[in-house]
Amino acid sequence: MARKLRLGFVGLGWIGAMRLEAVAGAGAEIVALCDASPGRLESTARSYPSVACFQEYDEMLARAGGLRLDGVVIATPNALHFPQALAALDRGLAVFCQKPLALDAGQARAMVDAARQADRRLGVDYSYRFTEGARRLRDLIAGGALGRVCSLDTVFHNAYGPDKPWCFDPALAGGGALMDLGVHLIDLAFWLLDDPPVRAIHGGAFREGVALRGVGVDDFATARIELEGGAAVSLAVSWNAHVGQDCIIRSAAYGTTGGADFRNVDGSFYDFELARFTGRTATIETRESRDWMGRAIRHWADRLAEDPGFDPEVERSVAVSAVVDAIYAEKGG
Repeated sequence: MARKLRLGFVGLGWIGAMRLEAVAGAGAEIVALCDASPGRLESTARSYPSVACFQEYDEMLARAGGLRLDGVVIATPNALHFPQALAALDRGLAVFCQKPLALDAGQARAMVDAARQADRRLGVDYSYRFTEGARRLRDLIAGGALGRVCSLDTVFHNAYGPDKPWCFDPALAGGGALMDLGVHLIDLAFWLLDDPPVRAIHGGAFREGVALRGVGVDDFATARIELEGGAAVSLAVSWNAHVGQDCIIRSAAYGTTGGADFRNVDGSFYDFELARFTGRTATIETRESRDWMGRAIRHWADRLAEDPGFDPEVERSVAVSAVVDAIYAEKGG
């Protein structure tokens, strides 16, 4: 880090605690913690003896000046991302937000516009971009090693469902498996393919095999995203999937001169590899475990330390939300 950042965290569940540990280990100073659970707040604060603790987010922001905060990290239920990020940006603070950025594209657009107006960095925790395998796949595509990419097949099937009650409340979650898992795949597809314009979206979301009529808590969703130039992205996500292992995660690109598959290993949530294909030959190009998990927030923190100003890269998150909106609007069709 170019300078030592002073950060506040709101939401100290499993993800929030992991991101806190990652950025603190990279040299950031954790000066404020906020969580509605007194027990969780007290437990986390033990590792940061001089930290200021709050149960109310507004109170933490009111103290931002005295705490000399540079930014806040938001790891709260999805519906809170929008108001909490806007409040922080309004006070001139940078924001790193858990995915999804917002409940819909309208909110996402308002958040990005607020960050631009405040000239503050807004980041989203789309962590799979920071794996070695995904980065190598992006280089292969950009460098033409696969030829013209005709299709990108993306999958995230999870043998488990969420363990937090708010994930099953549409007002707080804004969706189900599509909002939870699908946003990762959509973001990764746009990032891998260098943000191609979308021509059409077909698909739908389902709950226990029944098509949803609008936004609900889906446990399965599928889509075909047709892109300008003729390529297409296929997407399938699910909770409580019958896949014979903990999960299946993959983004496989097929081109005119080669293919490559970024995928998890042996059902692991943490171990990934990139396999490159030429005809019937497959070669493993990268393999890694766990080290990638905190890279997104460390990248945001490093960039923030260098320059707190607005980063237009976050515009991609508006496009991700627009695809999610379109799939829910398809009504299972």
